Amino acid sequence: GMGEVWRGRHQLLARPAAIKLIRSDALETDPARAAVLRERFEREAQATARLASPHTIDLYDFGISGDGTFYYVMELVSGIDLEQLVRRFGPLPPGRVVHLLKQACDSLEEAHRAGLVHRDIKPANLLGGPRGRHADFLRVLDFGLVKTETKPDAGEVKLSIENVVQGTPAYLSPEAVTGDVEVGPYSDIYALGCVAYWLLTGKPVFDEDTPMGVAVAHATRSPPPLDAHAPTASPVPDALAAVVMDCLAKDPAHRPGGAMELYRRLEACPGVSPWTPEAAFEWWQSHEPGTLQPAW
Repeated sequence: GMGEVWRGRHQLLARPAAIKLIRSDALETDPARAAVLRERFEREAQATARLASPHTIDLYDFGISGDGTFYYVMELVSGIDLEQLVRRFGPLPPGRVVHLLKQACDSLEEAHRAGLVHRDIKPANLLGGPRGRHADFLRVLDFGLVKTETKPDAGEVKLSIENVVQGTPAYLSPEAVTGDVEVGPYSDIYALGCVAYWLLTGKPVFDEDTPMGVAVAHATRSPPPLDAHAPTASPVPDALAAVVMDCLAKDPAHRPGGAMELYRRLEACPGVSPWTPEAAFEWWQSHEPGTLQPAW
């Protein structure tokens, strides 16, 4: 809700890019809000530029244009975000879910080690698609709500006040709703558990009538078991279901201890058929052939 994205091309290198900028109407209508948006936008660019994981979107440049518009330029990636992937093609097989989640863990592990918490992990911010010889390569996008794990300065306080609860209701951790515990890396782990639930079942963890109802459910209710919603043709192995439910624990201390621990637990899940490069290529060739690069 803070900007818009355009497709662009570098004049000298002819390299395609995605250019994100703050909408002009947001800058013109409320100067105070414009200042907050610019601060958040700059923080997103700076945070993303610090990260080198291949599963974090690459940042090429950022700055302020001649007319005062704040922008940044990032790589243009082919593929489908995981929100649309499930909406269009249904729940994913467990092996593919594990394959995608491990890549998200790679990105988040680096971010967390750098003292950054994403705070808006959701399927729409996870983009899967071909890259080089990899047909199902995942990128983590949009560090617009990123939080540093240091004492907040005045600007950080203003950003928190401007949106008291930050993030997307369907993927909010209990502590993000209640404020009882400081939001931290464990909050991203909870959100990743919500993503796993969506990928495996095609349903959010809680499906209430209002965003507030969803947020309250995350804070107070136990998630329905995965087998209540998972397709019968692709049942979720017990070990994988246990990992997902641990991610969704109300108490952060009961969740996996970090992104790398979650990675290892996903990798060690028995009963999950591996998602092979051949299977990934065949899926993209069948469902989205125009996305594959000519090298294929």
